[in-house]
Amino acid sequence: MEQRQVKDRLFSLWSEIGKAISSPKRFQLLDLIAQGERTVEELAHETGLTVNNTSSHLSVLTAARLIRKRKEAQSVYHQLAGPEVVALMRSVQAVSRSGSHEIEHLAKTYLDGRDELEPLTAPELRERLRCGEVTLIDVRPELEYRAGHIEGAVSVPLEKLKARFAEFPRSRPVIAYCRGPYCVFAVDAVEQLRKRGFKSFRLAVGYPDWAAAGLPVEIGEQTPHKASRPRRAPKSKLRRGAA
Repeated sequence: MEQRQVKDRLFSLWSEIGKAISSPKRFQLLDLIAQGERTVEELAHETGLTVNNTSSHLSVLTAARLIRKRKEAQSVYHQLAGPEVVALMRSVQAVSRSGSHEIEHLAKTYLDGRDELEPLTAPELRERLRCGEVTLIDVRPELEYRAGHIEGAVSVPLEKLKARFAEFPRSRPVIAYCRGPYCVFAVDAVEQLRKRGFKSFRLAVGYPDWAAAGLPVEIGEQTPHKASRPRRAPKSKLRRGAA
């Protein structure tokens, strides 16, 4: 193959990625799968698509090598192809924000502008967890928590937060995290906690970013009412960012 043909082929392959994420629904599907592997039925329910439409979108993402499948019994689970996919999504979001006044306005109005304090970075949170200085809550839906969560986090879906205030020690800050930098769940949670007198911060990144970085995550349930210990995701899975 000549040099020109090689370059043309490479550009063609790269463009498949752009085509795959050109659909808003496919980008949303990637965001959901980044929270943990899902079946087509779960994804269809979350996005409001039919199962057939969801399957078609997933086929495009699979062909572009952005996701892959895992079969277990009669179920087929979809997971990210690797942590690079999370990096791709964040790059698209960053480029879009830098070139769009509308995105910048929405982000400042509904995210940054609602929290006057700097969010915690991943290294800061990891150090505080190591020292036992914070209460970490995952405010995503329970399904996403069970699929994968930051090690040591407690599942407190946003809609159940008010009923769980009494469980949080006031002697240490409550840190909330959700799906990613453009997810409002953590912002809403921090607002509610501060109104009740808690010292609270949000994590600057979401679960997918934490997992893609190879930081400790767990799979399963962990609540104050359950004695069972969740299992830690294997390192190979952590590196894939698809816990």
